[in-house]
Amino acid sequence: MHTTWNWLLGVLHLVTWGSSSTLLTIYAMPPQSPVQCNTTGGCTLYSSYGVWGDRKDCHAPNVTYPTTEQELRSVVAYANQNKLKVKVVTKFSHTIPKLACPTSNSEASLLVSTEKYNSNIVVDKDNLVVTVDAGVGLRELIDKVEEAGLTLVAAPYWEGVSVGGLISTGAHGSSWWGKGGAVHDYVIGLSLIVPARPSEGYAKIIRLEAQDPLLNAAKVSLGLLGVISKVKLSLERGFKRSVTYNFTNDAHFEDVFMDHAKKYEFADITWYPSKNTAVYRYDERVLLNVSGNGVYDFIGFQSNLILISKSIRATEKTFENTRDVKGKCTLATTTVTAKKLAGNGLKNGLIFTGYPVIGQQGKMQTSGSCLYSSSSFSTCAWDPRINGLFFYETTAIFPAPKFGDFIRDVKKLRDLNPENFCGVDVYNGFLIRFIKASGAYLGQSEDSVVVDFNYYRASEASTPRLNQDVWEEVEQMAFFKYGAKPHWAKNRNLAFLDVQHKYPNFNRFIAARKQLDPQNMFSSEWSDEILFGKEAANKGDGCALEGQCICSEDRHCSPENGYFCKQGLVYKEARVCRYLQSLSDNEYFYGIRY
Repeated sequence: MHTTWNWLLGVLHLVTWGSSSTLLTIYAMPPQSPVQCNTTGGCTLYSSYGVWGDRKDCHAPNVTYPTTEQELRSVVAYANQNKLKVKVVTKFSHTIPKLACPTSNSEASLLVSTEKYNSNIVVDKDNLVVTVDAGVGLRELIDKVEEAGLTLVAAPYWEGVSVGGLISTGAHGSSWWGKGGAVHDYVIGLSLIVPARPSEGYAKIIRLEAQDPLLNAAKVSLGLLGVISKVKLSLERGFKRSVTYNFTNDAHFEDVFMDHAKKYEFADITWYPSKNTAVYRYDERVLLNVSGNGVYDFIGFQSNLILISKSIRATEKTFENTRDVKGKCTLATTTVTAKKLAGNGLKNGLIFTGYPVIGQQGKMQTSGSCLYSSSSFSTCAWDPRINGLFFYETTAIFPAPKFGDFIRDVKKLRDLNPENFCGVDVYNGFLIRFIKASGAYLGQSEDSVVVDFNYYRASEASTPRLNQDVWEEVEQMAFFKYGAKPHWAKNRNLAFLDVQHKYPNFNRFIAARKQLDPQNMFSSEWSDEILFGKEAANKGDGCALEGQCICSEDRHCSPENGYFCKQGLVYKEARVCRYLQSLSDNEYFYGIRY
């Protein structure tokens, strides 16, 4: 029944995610500003996906666009004098949690955008240091230091972030070598604008250097300590990287991941569980005189034709509504095949012609080509203006010794019915990266393994998802059985439950917050909800469907649609929303009594 449609969908996938044509880039429309204001007064702040976790809009009366550090200081002073709540936003995407929203009492708030505070990038070649305005975009920074023959070693895979935003949330690439894969661990100085006494003009600029204990609080601050104005980062001499992807069987990768991370400086692993496939990234630096002019243009971050993005979303939505697991699996097969054929976005020149792909560090470490062009034919696949892809993103950070056991449990769950894992392979499978122990109070206290996975989000909050229980069990297994920390910029709210007890230096961060922002100007009910990891006291009907709670009663799921609150199949302590065809199925599932 699906043969013709599946073949067509496969061709569309190969064209849109595997294409090397410049057409998609030339005629792409860049993401819109996250702040949209109307002519009658009032502004709305959107996440990059258009919808916050609680599906409620974030409002503020005004947004201001300072261009200099002194203008930033004046804005903070004005807000302090007038007792306004303040949140800093940028021209790029924002955190998935609602950290950027100032308050539900929108009349007493102000948004401060660093979009136009982006003019200064000062490279000190002799001392291997760059000092940069917080609003500068990551790509602009990388290109500037590369022009000077230097490089920023660590960067997140997505370049649509500002310098201030990426260090505030612990953004990272992948490495256990040197200083590691987290960008904040390359911060050696930072300027903060904080509230001050009236005699000091209501705001002041403080300069934190490497030996200042407050720097460990400010490097990953979630925007809660003040406005970051300038960041000083350590650099290295420029180099090239050589990258090869090895698509192979996933047997025993949970036993060899440490060896892989230690052998390759920028190693990662992508796991497609429904396909029994692990993709090892062999990624290491080479000398500048090694031949190669490659780039990394990750397929998922390339521009997609709008019609194709809408069609793929509509197709997945149909599979969800008809409970068509096999359809999702066909889509997953097509996706993985396209990535393999296209080298996952690596290009030796204009196209991918084979491994290894060798290129300048600044062209290999991060990507986001859907950000940059104008017109209206194509855009980022998740752009909320087009009703394209819409998904959750879960990111769990494990102490390295616990990661192998987590994967063994996920494999047990997978082996009960591998087709139920196709939904994650439609996106990026499980992306596994490595970051080192950090001195940052809200960074990682030990060498860690980071796992990202994306999965379908329904268009309506009240709509359950196909195989919802599977992803809830994996999510709860990660954060509660194995004690993984949530990435601060990602995740559904339940991932942050009890998070404060997972950080040995959490109280030091809270002390720094009290010192620098005693009136909580930069905090909100939403940031407190994340920082202190508290579940809502009153759990409403359907609250588990979107990760706003963990179900404890059937009403927290969707019993009218056949979803009931049940225990996990492998992790028995999990409480998940499982689809049951009838109430008589309540005792048995997959032939297992629970």
